[in-house]
Amino acid sequence: MARMPSSHSLYEVFLRVARLGSLTAAARSLGYTQSAVSRQVQTLEDEWGTPLFDRLPRGVRLTEAGRVLLPHAEAVGERLRTARAELDALRTLGAGRLRIGAFSTADAALLPRTLAAFRARHPAVAVSRTEGPSAKHLALLAAGDLDLAVVACTSAEPPGGCTPHHLLDERMYVALPGGHRLAGRAGVRLAELADEEWIAADTRPEETLMHSALAGGFRPRTGFVAADWIAKQGFVAAGLGVTLVPALAASSARADLALVPLHPDDTPRRRIYAATPRGITPSPAALVFLALLQEVAAGLAS
Repeated sequence: MARMPSSHSLYEVFLRVARLGSLTAAARSLGYTQSAVSRQVQTLEDEWGTPLFDRLPRGVRLTEAGRVLLPHAEAVGERLRTARAELDALRTLGAGRLRIGAFSTADAALLPRTLAAFRARHPAVAVSRTEGPSAKHLALLAAGDLDLAVVACTSAEPPGGCTPHHLLDERMYVALPGGHRLAGRAGVRLAELADEEWIAADTRPEETLMHSALAGGFRPRTGFVAADWIAKQGFVAAGLGVTLVPALAASSARADLALVPLHPDDTPRRRIYAATPRGITPSPAALVFLALLQEVAAGLAS
C-alpha cells in the first residue's frame, strides 16, 4: 500500500474515519496503510490537544471534541475540494485570466492571429489587452500588471528587466506614394532616398525605426512628425513624404501605397520578443499563449 500523500489533508482523513467508523476501512478506501491513517489522526489530535476518536474493540467513535470538530472539518474539506477544482481548471485552461500587452504594429497581425487561435482552443480564459510602446509594457511586467508582452528592441541586446523569448527579426519596407519614381522596384537603398522627406514618429531619428541606420551615416530629413500609423500612411498617400513600414504592419498598409523592401544592408534592426516577468513562474495560460505566439511569428517570418 502507498504511504499517505500530501494531497490529502488531515481533515479529509479525519472525515473519512468519522464516516466509516474504522481506521482500517478508511485506510482501505483511501488506498493507504492503516498505520499511515492512524498517524494522521494522531497528528490532528496532537494539534488540537484532545482525543477526537475513542478506540473501540471494533472500530472507532467520535469523542465529544470530535463531534464539535466535525462540521468545521466538513467545511474545510469542501473548501479544499473547491480549491482543487479551481486549480485543475487553471491547469487545464478551463478558467483563469491572461493579461497581455503589445506595441501598435504587433496588433496588425501577430497578436490578433495568436489571440484568435488561443480563444478558439481555450474560450474559458479571460483575456485582457493593453496597448502602447514597449517601454510601457516592460514597466507593467515588472510591476506584476501583465503576464506577457510583445515588445520591440532595436539594440543587439534583448530587453532587460524581463525574461525575453525571441520571436522574429523584422524586415523593413519603405512606403511610397503610388506614383513615386521608385514604386515597383524589387528593393531600394537608403542612399536613393537621401533627398526624400520622411514621415517619422519623432523629430529625433535616434528615437525612431531609423535608430540603427544612423550608424551607417544616413541622416533622414524629417518632413512631418506623425506617431500614429494610420496618420503616417495618410501623409505618404498624399505625397508629403515616405516612411518606414515594419514587416508586421505590411499586411495592413493602404492599397494606394507602394511598399518596396529596404535593402538588407540598410535595414534597421528590430527584434521582436515575447517578454514574461523575470523570476515569476508563468501561468499555464501564459505558457500556451507564448507557444502560439512563437508559432504565428514563425509563419510571419517565413
